[in-house]
Amino acid sequence: MPQLGLLHGRAWTVLLGQLRRPPGAVCIGAVRSHSQVAEALFASQLKPHQEKSNFIIKTPKGTRDLSPQQMVVREKILDVVVSCFKRHGAKGLDTPAFELKEILTEKYGEDSGLIYDLKDQGGELLSLRYDLTYRSSLTYLCEVPFARYLAMNKVKKMKRYHVGKVWRRESPTIVQGRYREFYQCDFDIAGQFDPMIPDAECLKIMCEILSELHLGDFLIKVNDRRILDGIFAVCGVPESKFHAICSSVDKLDKISWKDVRHEMVVKKGLAPEVADRIGDYVQCHGGISLVEQMFQDPRLSQNKQALEGLGDLKLLFEYLTLFGVAEKVSFDLSLARGLDYYTGVIYEAVLVQTPVHAEEEPLNVGSVAAGGRYDGLVGMFDPRGHKVPCVGLSIGVERIFSIVEQRMKTFGEKIRTTETQVFVATPQKNFLQERLKLISELWDAGIKAELMYKNNPKLLPQLHYCENMGIPLVVIIGEQELKEGVIKLRSVASREEVAIKRENLVAEIQKRLSES
Repeated sequence: MPQLGLLHGRAWTVLLGQLRRPPGAVCIGAVRSHSQVAEALFASQLKPHQEKSNFIIKTPKGTRDLSPQQMVVREKILDVVVSCFKRHGAKGLDTPAFELKEILTEKYGEDSGLIYDLKDQGGELLSLRYDLTYRSSLTYLCEVPFARYLAMNKVKKMKRYHVGKVWRRESPTIVQGRYREFYQCDFDIAGQFDPMIPDAECLKIMCEILSELHLGDFLIKVNDRRILDGIFAVCGVPESKFHAICSSVDKLDKISWKDVRHEMVVKKGLAPEVADRIGDYVQCHGGISLVEQMFQDPRLSQNKQALEGLGDLKLLFEYLTLFGVAEKVSFDLSLARGLDYYTGVIYEAVLVQTPVHAEEEPLNVGSVAAGGRYDGLVGMFDPRGHKVPCVGLSIGVERIFSIVEQRMKTFGEKIRTTETQVFVATPQKNFLQERLKLISELWDAGIKAELMYKNNPKLLPQLHYCENMGIPLVVIIGEQELKEGVIKLRSVASREEVAIKRENLVAEIQKRLSES
């Protein structure tokens, strides 16, 4: 018989339950209660061993840990993105990681099944903040929580940015940088302004961020939902099929027009001649000249919605030319962006050629930034239906990270995981107190410093640590230095050492760091 140790929690519950019952009740159920206690005692001994045999240590599907090296890369990417947002005057804003379920499900419609629901624990049905990837196109959106914030606080004008995690309950595609949990960087401009000025700034921001990240050549595709709806109308698509046909058109960057046409006709019941007329439009792409060409189109020029969209795109290209980024933007009539709440200009940034170097393998990560105008979303939350026009963009941090991470692996780039500038060392025993006093001086002066957590460390391991960690400077204190009132300052790269007066040490270190 196995030796019984401490009682498991469940065993105590059973035993105490019997002891608290009246004496008569205990006697009546004695046989049964003894059996329960014995069973609980055996379970308390055996269960831990049984669980361990089946337990697998892993992260949940679609999530991952980030190593210190990966965190350095991610922080650099986020720093580039956030610095650009701030440069354009955006204020930081944060919203809860979860929202009322009805707020999210009403706005996301058929994709609401991809939202993570939380178990009701306080009388409210909640869901985690959601990223919506519409079909094959990338859309990183926190626009619904932002619209809710504007309506709830009666804010009419705001330029904001938001960086945070979002969640999407789908089968992840790790190789393409798509996870169930990931970071999202949003920039939005809310308010009534003159046409296309905020929209042009959003595209300028996209260009600045993608250029600064050095990902390779990129192209921003631009279209307008009014133009797309106008094309469907003049081609003879029933209004009830607009959404379904829009989702088919949105696949043109992944499959051929022949396959898209087949889906429209065979699977969605569109007349073949209507599909052919749509094909005449959605396979076109170009610059301002294509906008002018569409103005002259005999069918499209008769549609009021399409003309409004074309007028705004013409103005947009004028502003983009003044910003110096028009050559990075293409008017692409196949860009559909399936979200119903987009009301005007829509855009998506794709990498034309991911590899910067010939020896790199191409990585298919899809689009890396996207956005558009959504003038009616805030009104959906306002009790009186008051609208606040909005336009915004989102940066696909995870997809960008996948590209940078692959590049690191290809070239074996070494990344510093700390920012330590100075290491405090000693070659002799019994100098811990002096090292602690010295490092405290450096910390108080704002210098990033480390020491070895040993009373009497040997000098060579201390110097090796500095070389391995990329720490540029070492300060060395010993008996001779203490007697002379100096500190040795050593350059790790050149291994040159100079004696510096103790009172001048901080100033000398700061000078060297500013010059490096």
